Amino acid sequence: MSKTEKHWSQVEHLHETVTNPNIHIKGQHSYYSDCWDSGFERSVVRYLQGDAVSREWEPIGELDQLWIGDYVCIAAEAVILMGGNHTHRGDWFSLYPFIETIKDAYRAKGDTTLGDGCWIGMRAIIMPGVTIGEGAIIAAGSVVTKDVAPYSVVGGNPAKPIALRFEPEVIERLLKLHIYQLSDEHFQAIRPLLSNNDIAALEQAVGELR
Repeated sequence: MSKTEKHWSQVEHLHETVTNPNIHIKGQHSYYSDCWDSGFERSVVRYLQGDAVSREWEPIGELDQLWIGDYVCIAAEAVILMGGNHTHRGDWFSLYPFIETIKDAYRAKGDTTLGDGCWIGMRAIIMPGVTIGEGAIIAAGSVVTKDVAPYSVVGGNPAKPIALRFEPEVIERLLKLHIYQLSDEHFQAIRPLLSNNDIAALEQAVGELR
């Protein structure tokens, strides 16, 4: 394989590549599987002002922001729709974005958030203003139109809850640990317990670190 040829075993680490000031990356571990396209900013994030071309444009309204937590896994050809194209007014007679009324037509949809440790499946579409909870799984090909609860699995078009990854009581205990807020040193110390499902052992380990 040549140095310029990409392979699915390699990923793009977002903290190393993202330049858009309206994309906020937490930590240094979130990645995108960029083998089959032109990379995260160019292929996944759509209609977000602040890229190389639109960076100097004057905003026509409040810009939506994209927030990406740490340890987020984004599979190939996912799409995250953002705020630059919200000028098609369903409450007006014409949906067309006429230039003379473009500022009145614009409607911000709100920030989009991918919570720590979530997994976005291949070719999933995340609609504007959605929050994906910590540890959630978005099934491949899903169209996510609503917020997704932490440690839940959703799928379909529109995406609907399929299952919880753990019992509700376990999820509540997991969230209270705030594992993705730990220092990198402490996080590395509990990594073996994260590749497991013994909540009591994890609670004990985190408690000893604090």
